[in-house]
This record gives sequence, structure tokens and C-alpha cells, in this order.
Amino acid sequence: MEYDPKVPLSNTSDPTSFAWTSARERWPVILTGAIDDLHKAVSKEQDPERQEEGKKITAGLATLKYELQHNRQLTPLQDDGGSDIAAYNKELEQRGNPKWHDVAWLYAECYLYRRMATLFALSKHWKHYDVFSKQKMSTFRSSRPAVLELAARYNDLTKQLQSDQSALGSASEEERETAEKLLFVEMCEICLWGNATDLSLLTNLSYDDIQKLQGKDARKANEDKIIVNNFPAAFASLKKSKNAGAKERRVDIVLDNAGFELFVDLILAGYLLQAGLATNIVLHPKNIPWFVSDVIPKDFSDLLNVLVGAKDFYETPSEEDKAKGVTPPKLSDKETSDLQALFQNWSSLYAEGKIVLRPNVFWTEGGSYWRLPQTAPSLYEDLKESELVIFKGDLNYRKLTGDAMWDPATPFTEAIGPMGPGSGVRVLALRTCKADVVVGLAKGEDEKLRALEGGGGDSGARKWAWSGKWAVVSFCDGKA
Repeated sequence: MEYDPKVPLSNTSDPTSFAWTSARERWPVILTGAIDDLHKAVSKEQDPERQEEGKKITAGLATLKYELQHNRQLTPLQDDGGSDIAAYNKELEQRGNPKWHDVAWLYAECYLYRRMATLFALSKHWKHYDVFSKQKMSTFRSSRPAVLELAARYNDLTKQLQSDQSALGSASEEERETAEKLLFVEMCEICLWGNATDLSLLTNLSYDDIQKLQGKDARKANEDKIIVNNFPAAFASLKKSKNAGAKERRVDIVLDNAGFELFVDLILAGYLLQAGLATNIVLHPKNIPWFVSDVIPKDFSDLLNVLVGAKDFYETPSEEDKAKGVTPPKLSDKETSDLQALFQNWSSLYAEGKIVLRPNVFWTEGGSYWRLPQTAPSLYEDLKESELVIFKGDLNYRKLTGDAMWDPATPFTEAIGPMGPGSGVRVLALRTCKADVVVGLAKGEDEKLRALEGGGGDSGARKWAWSGKWAVVSFCDGKA
């Protein structure tokens, strides 16, 4: 806590904040979903010991939900052997053993998922069970049109980048760089808006709603919704590094959501490698199920398995399809071929060590990234080796800024504190806004957005920043 910003933090006691809504409305729904998922899994178990243990975990989740809804005190986490438990419990004590409805939002939300994880970690038969896995895969099924569109686009781009007969072959250096920049921005925008399907926030979307959030037309319609846009500076940094001729040029991606968003993260990773803007990519997943849809290592292999078995995955009716009497359309030969080609490309990059996964317990600790240099010095030093560290999504943005209630005109470089100028880390945050904290806006911009319909008006709430409709792309060159 001593390393956090001195600006007041977002708190679940603030009725004008999304923290208030999260604690009272979102979290109980998420816990109910987890309970239902585990109950179904337990009911299918034949082994009495596994069944009994599953029921015990289900009861633990129900207790957590009861405590949350009845505003009980947060209790110390049970020691499941994790190296982070002591720090969680120390911070809980430092915060005065608060109640759910009056506590720093960031800490409480991290505590919620870490406590869920202890129930499984302390078990014998359910240690590696992910109560969110089915939701992740269901949403990926719903993303089918966008997946197929991007697979075809990526494969065409791969052929172009690998071909000496590329459309850029006869272009001038200036024309080539302009085209490269436009392509970089397009790939990053795909990555940015992939976050629109965050499962922890958009729990009531229909199949059609999900499709509307994805695809080329949706991205075009959303270009003016990027209210801070530092893509040019990020591209310039990678281009400069490439032109300098460094043999090793690493780009890191601190991942956010699984499913479709992980798919578009891999689209970006493959593009950066094939365009020569990076020589290797380090992906940073979580090491435990986290914030419903966050990536754990298994989600990476699950995604590759979907691509290699795409016909079975997309053509086999889901439970929801069966209930509605719906038969999914069959994939065409080209669609199947496109997904197979994507699998071959990504699995080859992974096998060659050009894409690696590197989980770290720090990403699921209860604090902000202001603590990184002090509490995870080896990870901090490792990130300095990267040419660019891309932080995906809302939670990573909240952690970068300490989830503090900054004036929205505060420069991003100031709000990220020790990760800012002089840190040795080059930061790019891709974030669709789904929480109150936002920085780097022009003076008066927040007021204009509040004045829009549903923006919050004079209520004191920054409601425009809750919906994922608006985005910020924030860059800080900590190596300068």
C-alpha cells in the first residue's frame, strides 16, 4: 500500500461509482454463475469422493456470495500454499478489515477472485477446475463471424508479407512506411475492440449483440470513439527499433480476456512477427482463473484445439442450440482451410519459440502496478528487456493508474507513476473504458462526454466510462 498513488482510490462505498454497482450487482451475478457451473459439473460426477468435495467447494462459493450480499467483513484468505497469500492478508489488516460495501474496489475485486481460487487450490480433485471455462468457449462460439473474417484477413496478409511480389514491393520508402503504419494501427484496433466482449462486464448480451461488437464494420464505426490515440507514437518506437537493426526485438503482451480477445491478440502477435516489427512475443497470462474471462495458460491450448478441430467445434450444437432447436451452419471448405492455416502458422511460431507464455503470480496480486518495481523486481527487470509492453484491457489500465480517482486531464505518464518516464519500460495501454478511472483527456473532454445521453450528466457519475463504448490508447516511452 505504501507504494500506491496518494490520490483517493475508487471505493465500493461511493454511490456515484461503478465500484458501487460492481459490488452490489455484478459480483453476486458472477458468483451465481460460478455456483451453477460447478453444481452442474458435480452432478455429472460418478466418483463419490469427487462429488462430495465438489459440493464442499460449491458451499464455499455460496458462503462468499452471502457475505458479499450481506456486507460482511472480508476475512483472511486460507493458506493454499500460494506465495501471495501473506501479502493479501497483510493488506486486509492494513485496510482495517473492511466490509464489502466500503473497501478499495481494486483490492476487493482481486480478493474476490483470489478467494474463489483458494477453494479449488485446497481441494484434491478440483485443483485445476475453471468455473469460467465454459463461458469463455461459449463466447468464442458466438464470435464465429468475426473469427472467420479475421482468419481470412490474416492468411491473406501472411502471404503478402512473405511474398517478394507484395503490393508494397515497388513503393517508395515513404509510401511503404505509411502503409506499414496503417496496417499496424488496424491490427492494434482489432486488438483494442476485441476487449468489447469482456465476460465479467457484458453478462447479458445476446448472440447478435456480440457479433455487432466485432468485425470490420464495427471497428470503422468506432474509430471516433478512441478519445486518446497514441498509436502513431507506439508505431514510431517499434519502427525506430527495427531500423536500428537490433537482432532481438521483443514485444510483450500482458493479456486480458480469453476466447475472441486472445484470438485477436494472437492475430496482432503473428502480424508483428511477420512484419518484422518484433522478433519474438512474450504473452503474460494469469496463473489462476481470474475476473471471469482472463487468460490462463490452458486457454491458449484450448484455442489452438478449436482451430484444429473447427468443424466439430462450430458445427456441433451447443446446449443452448439444442434448447432452441437450432442447427449451426456448416463451415465452408475455405473457412475450414483458413482456420487450419491459422493453426499451422501460430503453432509453428510457438514451436519455434517466437511466441512464448510466461505467467507470473504478480498479475493476480491485490495491488496496482505502482508496486511492480518494489514487489516484483525480477519481473520489472525482465519487462525492461522488451521494446514495447502492451497492456490489454480495463483491469490492466486500472492497475497501471492505481485505480485512483485522478483528474481526467492528468497525463497518462504521471498517472502510471513508477511505470512512467525513466522506468525503462515502454508502455502501451489498449483499453475500452469500463471503469471510472480515465486519464490523458483534453481539458473539458470529460464534461462533454458526461453531457451526452447516458453519460452521467450532473449526477456525479462518470457513466460514459462504464460501457466499453469509448476507448483510450495510451503510450509512455519509459526508455526515453
